[in-house]
Amino acid sequence: MTRTLLVCGTILAGGAGAAAAADCEVTLRSADTHPNGYPTVEAVRWMGEQVKEKSQGRICVEVFPASELGEEKDTIEQTQFGVIDMVRASFGPFNNLVPETQIVSLPYIFRSPDHMHKVMDGEIGTKIAEGFAQHDLIVLGYYDGGARSFYNSQKPVKSLEDLKGMKFRVMQSDIFVDMMSALGANATPMPYGEVYSSIQTGVIDGAENNQPSYDTSGHAEVAKYYTLDEHLIMPEVLAVSKVTWEKLSPEDQALLKEVGAASVPVMRDLWSKKVAESEAAVEKAGAEIIRDIDKQPFIDAMEPVYAKYVSTPEAKDLVEKIKATE
Repeated sequence: MTRTLLVCGTILAGGAGAAAAADCEVTLRSADTHPNGYPTVEAVRWMGEQVKEKSQGRICVEVFPASELGEEKDTIEQTQFGVIDMVRASFGPFNNLVPETQIVSLPYIFRSPDHMHKVMDGEIGTKIAEGFAQHDLIVLGYYDGGARSFYNSQKPVKSLEDLKGMKFRVMQSDIFVDMMSALGANATPMPYGEVYSSIQTGVIDGAENNQPSYDTSGHAEVAKYYTLDEHLIMPEVLAVSKVTWEKLSPEDQALLKEVGAASVPVMRDLWSKKVAESEAAVEKAGAEIIRDIDKQPFIDAMEPVYAKYVSTPEAKDLVEKIKATE
């Protein structure tokens, strides 16, 4: 008999979520930093509905959005220890734990979102999942973190020459700093919340992010030029704690694997629609999206970045396998 992991009434005492799941034998708490309505949050909710239906009401998934259970780094650690049952997280925090995640975080490693999907859904994704398992996380599926591109307040960027000398906010990541240097621009690591005012006051010329973030952050108001170079197409992971996993029966483990995999195309479809909505919204508000660019010079400029971060035979082999994936 499947053991109860958490009693809903103790999770959200008196809340509607607790009442709705009160009859479940097992309740899995799932953490996300994104708000309600975001594609990752809604995909995990969809998964929860499927789990409950297919388990005939025995298993529930309780989704905690908007960092209710902590910021991403904290929720990852709590999931590793079994304090939280499931987590949706970006690959960035895993770069020092699972070496393969650093490779798929390299600039221009993926040709398109479709290319990333094919890589992560195949043999390479399976290999990376083995790395997660070594750190007490069982991968249920790979979600889409979107394609990050450059935007700025000064001019349309269509070439490397246009980027030279410009100041861009980047995440606090050595890879991102090195990427900007290789492109001839200046990297300014800073917290995300400071980007709007920093562009507005001229401290930086711009930043880089996916289209929904460019839209919902309001950055399109102060940085009207968005260059669709897609330098980083980042997968994200949906994983369950190994502590939780080992308390489940083989049948329930198989069920979670099944519905976790099924939630991936649901999330990606929601993401695709969100990108289209955001693109239309920023263009309507006066932003210019620069689509007609030659990416090859940008890709060629990454040679010193790859030389620095792809230094082992294993890493080089992984890069070649990614490039060869059609």
